[in-house]
Amino acid sequence: MRLNINMTDQAPNEMADAQHDPKVEADRKLIVDAKAKGKAATAGAYIKLSGPGWLQSAITLGGGSLAGSLYLGVIGGYQMLWLQPIMMILGIVMLSAIAYVTLSTGQKPFGAINQHVSPVLGWGWLIAAMLANLVWAMPQFSLGTAALGQNLAPDIFGGGGKYLAVALLFIIGSVVVWCYDSGGWGVKAFEIILKIMVAVVVLSFFGVVATMAFKGDGLGWGAIFSGFIPDFSLLSEPADEFKTLLSQTDHADYWREKILGTQRDRMVTAAATAVGINMTFLLPYSMLRKGWNKDFTGLATFDLSTGLFIPFILATSCVVIASASQFHGKYDLGLLGEGERTKSTLSLLGNYEKNTYGLVKKIKKDQAGKDADAEAIKKVIKGLEEGQKAHDKKVADALNALKGRNKDDKSAALKARLADPDLGLGLGPMDAEAAKLKTIDKKLAAMLVPRDAFILADSLENLTGKGVSQFVFGIGVVGMAISTIIILMLINGFCLTEMLGAPSRGTVHRIGSILPGITGALGFLLLWVHNDVKFWLAVPTSVFGMVLLPIAYITFFFMMNSKSLLGEHLPKGNKRIALNLIMVLAIVAASIGAGWSIWAKAGWVGVGGVAIFVALTLAIRPTSNRKTHPD
Repeated sequence: MRLNINMTDQAPNEMADAQHDPKVEADRKLIVDAKAKGKAATAGAYIKLSGPGWLQSAITLGGGSLAGSLYLGVIGGYQMLWLQPIMMILGIVMLSAIAYVTLSTGQKPFGAINQHVSPVLGWGWLIAAMLANLVWAMPQFSLGTAALGQNLAPDIFGGGGKYLAVALLFIIGSVVVWCYDSGGWGVKAFEIILKIMVAVVVLSFFGVVATMAFKGDGLGWGAIFSGFIPDFSLLSEPADEFKTLLSQTDHADYWREKILGTQRDRMVTAAATAVGINMTFLLPYSMLRKGWNKDFTGLATFDLSTGLFIPFILATSCVVIASASQFHGKYDLGLLGEGERTKSTLSLLGNYEKNTYGLVKKIKKDQAGKDADAEAIKKVIKGLEEGQKAHDKKVADALNALKGRNKDDKSAALKARLADPDLGLGLGPMDAEAAKLKTIDKKLAAMLVPRDAFILADSLENLTGKGVSQFVFGIGVVGMAISTIIILMLINGFCLTEMLGAPSRGTVHRIGSILPGITGALGFLLLWVHNDVKFWLAVPTSVFGMVLLPIAYITFFFMMNSKSLLGEHLPKGNKRIALNLIMVLAIVAASIGAGWSIWAKAGWVGVGGVAIFVALTLAIRPTSNRKTHPD
């Protein structure tokens, strides 16, 4: 079966204009002259001309990387510092491959994939990137608004000030992307702004770790450096800190299974956020937009290795280190009544209860025995759950009554909950059962609770002082949110122009760029706050994106080995063998991560969706494999 799609590629005229730009020609001559002078001169030229790699860094240092790094530190401590660097190296290999193909041929990848590999893959790649831009802009607005309202300026952006915060983020993103679309000086200004923002993010988190190193007991640098050595046993064994604790509980099997499940899930999440599907779309188009050609291939690889790899590793490693030092094998004393309850305690309470309730259910099943009536056990557990649900509703109603008419005034309600989370209504039936658990089980339940950046900032106040921890983390998190919003907007502009066959600058690009700003701002205010809506937006998008990431990698693999596409630029000999081996390793790693995520989030429905997608890819072939590389 063949799909008759006639894709008009605007690249030749558009890119020819860019490449004949005097500035581009001067840059090309700088590289050629530098190569003639040696490696030092070449490195100097590459540093001066770097750009697209920093754009990649700006998008990958977002809310996903922050959350992934935080929980890697919680669940694995310093032992998981190796994971993100390895996944980023593999991602850079694949990004370098698509960069090589793009710069060698001068063709836009969307059209090249449709023509030489599969139109299903091409359109799937574009749609997945576009969905990712539109949906994942929402949590970036959420993250940025929270940092402005909680860390930097609560008097201005707290409470009802969130609308002002959203407007500010939207305006900044729109203005910066508008600069990029102006071309010339606008692109240069855009790249400088992004480099500054990435530097702010990195320096913020680096400053926190540097402060921690000289305060209190300092940091265990031996353990930190050894944490960068890959340890694949963590896929089947809990981190060392938890192994010791498991020997002290009567329910070691339950906690071991929970720890390993969480550990694997967080490892996959952190690995997946290193390189996302929309990052693979951004790179080739940002390079073509700059007028780069085959003379810039070395610069592209250097740019990714420095502008992407170094900032990413510094920022994420610092977050893992800070999180591990504060949370790994530790818990909020207020959860167990061993210390003062704080706002952080209340924010952790829901996940703590979820962990203890899970153990209560297991104990009830064990007490009934293997021969007990399954329906009777379900009835007992259902009774506990329904009773707890009714109790929680009473607490929620009492809490709303305390807030009074002004819903933004939560001080009275907060004081009451800090004194007693159940507001004097006693324990619900599930809470009463959880209270009977041994202390070690309660500790394990509390240790496994996810923490966010704001709780980490609170935990560092004793070391850095309240002003420093809140301000530095606030700056870092806001920088992450804004830079990611900007790049999501930029990528979406490229997606829309490719979808409509329009030039990569101008009205269509600007319309496409503004869409994630609109969906992000309005989606956060109206939709993202509702868990059900968040689930139905986030799960399909993340599953589709995870499906397409290894498929995109496989597509790049075929493109790198396509004689019809690359012609004389096809890699040869040992270089080709080594490159293919590394690319296969990246494909395997991405496929494992995708498979785990798809099964965890969508089960057999996700597997069925993958099967249908693969079947369509095999059934619908390119309309032409004619030779298109320059003669």
